[in-house]
Amino acid sequence: MTSGVRRRMGVEERREQLIAVAQELFSQRPPGQVSIDQIATAAGISRPLVYHYFPGKNSLYDEVVRRAADELTRGFVEPHEGALGPRLLRVMRRFFDFVDQHAPGFEALLRGGSSVGSEQANALIDKVRQAAYDHMLAHLEVSDPGPRIVLAVRSWIGLTETTALTWLDGRRIPRAELELQLVHDFMALLAVSAAYDEEAAALVRRIAARERVDGTLGDLVTRLIALAPQRPGTADGAWTTDGAGTTEASGTANKPVHRIE
Repeated sequence: MTSGVRRRMGVEERREQLIAVAQELFSQRPPGQVSIDQIATAAGISRPLVYHYFPGKNSLYDEVVRRAADELTRGFVEPHEGALGPRLLRVMRRFFDFVDQHAPGFEALLRGGSSVGSEQANALIDKVRQAAYDHMLAHLEVSDPGPRIVLAVRSWIGLTETTALTWLDGRRIPRAELELQLVHDFMALLAVSAAYDEEAAALVRRIAARERVDGTLGDLVTRLIALAPQRPGTADGAWTTDGAGTTEASGTANKPVHRIE
């Protein structure tokens, strides 16, 4: 049985409590649907006392977003050891851990649907995107990327956000499959760039040389080869697959072919 005596908290301890309460409420429903009164009730204090520590809900929301941004950014940290595919897969798992745990707040933030959104919160999200970009270049071991590599990396970051938002709307695809697909999506974007750009082609060769045949990216190659019809002697322009698993288009004699070797 409790005595009913409420312990007095110090300034920093109370601020941390309010931030934790707001994080919990924002993870359960969109921030625009969370009021100062609800935060005060969950913290066991009065509404005026909340304003004593934070000027308003915007400032509390900004602090929650800053903490979330820091957590997301820490999730990008991965030792630069071994093949790229498994590294990206571990990053994707941590990213979806966050998305899963903070679904309503994540949706409201990225969709711009929160009535308490602010320039500072938007700037923090842009900072997270830049951190993701910088970490990707570090994993690729590229310090001064050309425009096609920049496009591939930036496009993938946007695709990852959109994929997470789409997945939250019903979770109709198993999460583990989606994490792997996003790793494959990155390599697909980079491979398409490689078809047009020698810098990207050299990067794809270097990544492929470090991958296991039965590894994360080897699995993508296997899946793509399986899509090619195995029909020798088809009409010009049809895809064929030889016994060694090499895919080419028939009727391509005397036509230039860009190869990645």
